[in-house]
Amino acid sequence: MKFYLAPMEGITTPVYRNALYRHYGGADRYYTPFLANLSFNHKELREILPENNKGLSVIPQILTNRAETFLTIAKNLQAYGYKEANLNLGCPSATVTAKKRGAGFLSVPEQLDAFLEEIFTVCPLEISIKTRLGIASAHEWPTLLAIYKQYPLKELIVHPRYQKDFYNGRPHMEAFQMAADALSDSGIPLCYNGDIASPAQYQRLLVQNPSTEAVMIGRGVLADPSLFQTLRHGKPALPPAERIPAFRLFHNDILEGYQSYMSGDQPVLFKMKELWSYMGHYVQVSDAMLKKIRKAKRIPEYQGAVEAILEKAALS
Repeated sequence: MKFYLAPMEGITTPVYRNALYRHYGGADRYYTPFLANLSFNHKELREILPENNKGLSVIPQILTNRAETFLTIAKNLQAYGYKEANLNLGCPSATVTAKKRGAGFLSVPEQLDAFLEEIFTVCPLEISIKTRLGIASAHEWPTLLAIYKQYPLKELIVHPRYQKDFYNGRPHMEAFQMAADALSDSGIPLCYNGDIASPAQYQRLLVQNPSTEAVMIGRGVLADPSLFQTLRHGKPALPPAERIPAFRLFHNDILEGYQSYMSGDQPVLFKMKELWSYMGHYVQVSDAMLKKIRKAKRIPEYQGAVEAILEKAALS
C-alpha cells in the first residue's frame, strides 16, 4: 500500500510536511496545495522550492481550466526538477467551481476532454489527476471515467463524492469500485481519497475494495499525525509513554518553522490555531482548554496554553 498526504490549502505547507516527515513519516508522497499563477508568487515558490522539500517525494498540484496556463506552470515546475504534476479536479469550493475550475471543470466534460488532449500532447511532465465524481448526478461519473481512460495518466486519485456533497455524507464507494473495474485493463494506477481517519475505516475500505493500492489522507493525518505509520504497520506507531513527548517535538518543530519566516505573532498564531482544530483530537483536549489556545494573543501565552494541555494529556 502507498500512502499520500493530501493537499490542504494553507495547512499542508512545507513547514507541516517537513515536520510530519521528520517526526512521524509513513507517507510515500506529499502533494502541495494548488498552484494557479503563471509566475509563482512568494507563497507558491515556498511550496515548490527543492530546498524546502529535501528528502520528500513532493508532487505539485495545479488548479486551472486553461491548457496554456497548465503547460506554462508545468514548464516552470520542470525547471525546478519536477517530473510530475497533479491536476486539481476535486476542489468543491464555490469560489473555485464558479470559475469552472477544480470540481467545477467536471460540469463541462467536452471542454475537459479537449483540455486534457491538449496538455497530454505537449506537457513535459507526467500528469496525475485528483477528481470527484461530478457535480451532483450519478450519470456524470461513467462519462468522466471514459474520458480519463483515454489518456496515459500517471495516476487517478478519486474522492468518491460529488461537488455538491462537499465533505458531507458517506463517500460513494460503489463509484470507486466502478473506477477500479473501468481502469483494470488500462494500466492507470488508482488511488482512494476520503474519510480515512482510523484503522477501522481503513480496514473497511480494504474489505469493500480489496484491490486498492494507494490511499490519500488529509484530515485524518492532521487529527492523528501517526496515522500513516499506524496503518502501515497495523498497530499503534508509538507506545503510550512516547506519544505525547513525540507530539510535543512535532508541534514545536511546526511552531519554530512558521516563526522562522513569518513576521509577528499573529500570522504564526493563525497557522497554529487552525492546526489545533484538527490536532485537538489527538491529545483529546477539552473545549475549555482549546478555548485558551484560541484566545491567545501572543506566542508565549499560546505556548503556556499548549504546555498545560500536553502535561495533562501525558498524565491521562
